Amino acid sequence: MANTPFAPDNAVTTTSANDFIPEIWSDEIIAAYQKNLKMAPLVKRMSMTGKKGDVIHIPKPTRGTANQKDATDAVTLIANTDTELQITINRHFEYSRLIEDIVEVQALNSLRQFYTEDAGYALALQIDNDLHAAATGFGDGTMNLSPAATGADYENSGTFFNNSSGDPVVYAATQYTDDTVAVTDVFNDQFLRAMIQKLDDNNVPMDGRNLVIPPSVRNTIMGIDRYVSSDFVAGQSTNSGLIGSLYGVDVYVSANCRTIENAASNSAFTGDVRAALLFHNDAIVMAEQQAVRSQTQYKQEYLSTLYTADTLYGVQVYRPEAGFVLAIPEL
Repeated sequence: MANTPFAPDNAVTTTSANDFIPEIWSDEIIAAYQKNLKMAPLVKRMSMTGKKGDVIHIPKPTRGTANQKDATDAVTLIANTDTELQITINRHFEYSRLIEDIVEVQALNSLRQFYTEDAGYALALQIDNDLHAAATGFGDGTMNLSPAATGADYENSGTFFNNSSGDPVVYAATQYTDDTVAVTDVFNDQFLRAMIQKLDDNNVPMDGRNLVIPPSVRNTIMGIDRYVSSDFVAGQSTNSGLIGSLYGVDVYVSANCRTIENAASNSAFTGDVRAALLFHNDAIVMAEQQAVRSQTQYKQEYLSTLYTADTLYGVQVYRPEAGFVLAIPEL
C-alpha cells in the first residue's frame, strides 16, 4: 500500500484554526472576568447587547399616596410626576497584547491562560473602579468617575464619617467634609447601626442591602466580639468577597474601595481616608452594551498575533437615596 505523500496544504495552521483559537481565548477570559467582578453583581444591571444607541432612558416612577374615598365622591386622581434616568454608554475599555510568533503562544497553555486571566482581571477591575466611583453621586452629589476624584467630590448628603469629637467622646454619624476625618473616627457598631437607620429612614427595602468595606475595616470587624460568630460568618470567604452578614446586610471585602483623601492631602491625620459603601442593589445601575469579547488578528508585518479583549458599558446612579459612603480612616 502506497503511503500518502506529505501534503503541506493539509497542515493545521493559524489560518485554518483561526475560528477555533478565538473561542478558546473568549471562554477563558469570560470565566476570569466573571470571577473577578466584585461590585457588578451587587448593582442593578441592564443588558443592551445587540441594541443600537448611546443613551438609555429609564423611567423613574414616583411613589403615589393613598387618598380617602368619601361616599358619592369621585376617586382622586394622582398627578403623573414620573421622571427618567439617562445612562450614557461611553465606557469603552480594552486590553491588547502583540504576541510574537517565536513565543508560539498557542502551544503554551500556561502563557495563554496568563493573558486571558490578566485581561479578565484588568477589565473587571476597571468596571469595579467605576462602580465604586459612582457612589460620588449618592445623596445630592454629582457622580464623578474620574480616577482623580478627591474629597471635594464626596462632600454631599450621601457621605458620612463617625465623628468622635467631644470630651467625653460621643460618636455621631456626621456629614463628611474635606480634612475633617481624624484618626479616632473609626468604624464601630454604633456607626454601622446609625447608617443602617438612615437607609430605613429613606424607606430603602430591607432586602438587597450590601456593605462593601476595605481590608482595614475587616480587620476592625474581626476585633468586635459580637461580629465574630457563626451567625455572622462561616469562617471562610468566597471569590466574590462575601464574608458574612450584619443586621441583614451582606458584607463584602474589596481592596478597590476608593481613597477619598490620601495621607499627603489630609490635614486631620497622617493616613488615608477610604470609602466603604452601604447601599441597596437599586442604588447604581450598569448597562452593558458589549459584553467582554476576545479577538485575534495575525499581523504579518510584525510576524505576531494581535490579541484584544474589550467591553462597552455605562454607569449611573439610579436611586441616590438608597446608598451612603462611609468615610473611614485607614489605620
